[in-house]
Amino acid sequence: MSIDAKVVKDLRDRTGAGMMDCKKALAETDGDLERATALLREKGLAGAAKKAGRIAADGLIGIFSAPDCKSAVMVELNCETDFVAKTDQFRTLLATLGAALVTAAPVGEGGADSVTDLRVAGGGTIGELLKESIANIGENIGVRRYVRYVSADGIVGQYLHGGGKIGVVVELVGADASYAELAKALAMQAAAAFPRWVSRSEVPASELGGEREIFRQQAITSGKPDKIIDKIVEGKIEKFYAETCLLEQEYVRDSDLTITKLLAQAGKEKGVTLTVPRFTRYQLGEGIEKKQSNLAAEVAQQIGQSA
Repeated sequence: MSIDAKVVKDLRDRTGAGMMDCKKALAETDGDLERATALLREKGLAGAAKKAGRIAADGLIGIFSAPDCKSAVMVELNCETDFVAKTDQFRTLLATLGAALVTAAPVGEGGADSVTDLRVAGGGTIGELLKESIANIGENIGVRRYVRYVSADGIVGQYLHGGGKIGVVVELVGADASYAELAKALAMQAAAAFPRWVSRSEVPASELGGEREIFRQQAITSGKPDKIIDKIVEGKIEKFYAETCLLEQEYVRDSDLTITKLLAQAGKEKGVTLTVPRFTRYQLGEGIEKKQSNLAAEVAQQIGQSA
């Protein structure tokens, strides 16, 4: 069958595999992108680039928080070029946007119907401010996404990397302001180690089933005896949890600790139980473009060196 060149390129961008390997995988799966991705992984041809995040849009991520560490807003503001993202005008726009999001009621929850309807200091709406900025700067500018954390029983940690290339907010329940540094360390962990879930209980059954099948096919293809395949698969599933679940990850500043052990150790010092119910990680422009980035790897290296 004829394979669309765009689909081949999409598969290559997604997996980091070679062009010919991508064509063969698509041919074997009748052009199905998801099945072809799984097939390349089974064959060990999918590169690690998929995990690093797909970066395209320029702009900045900003985090704006209250002094008591009880709340924070993280927002991604996009523009077309890195040049504009570095200008004072764009940074001022982000700060104005952040201030509006911090003080306004959540969108759709007694507040405005959309982000662009929120009022900003000095009058007018975010939508009007964006239109004015687009006219003055000469590039398309938009609010891609934002998240607001308010912790009733703990604090909110935050971390920005690369001047706004990666941002993380994390809730640490059971903590007060004296645990601010630990909350920041957890946010740095999420920035560097790229977890997808807090714990293994959050991993969707469909995702886990897909991983099991891939690991099983890898074991079969490599010629492993049938009697040990299940054991091999379970071992790889445990490694999958350790790589993708925040609480099971190895702490980037101390390889002798997992995040679960770190929390237990920190809580024991003051006789409290510390838990992490949620976190949000933004990487600038992720998923928009076809370009791969090693930014996550750079973050991990820099945080490890700062230990």
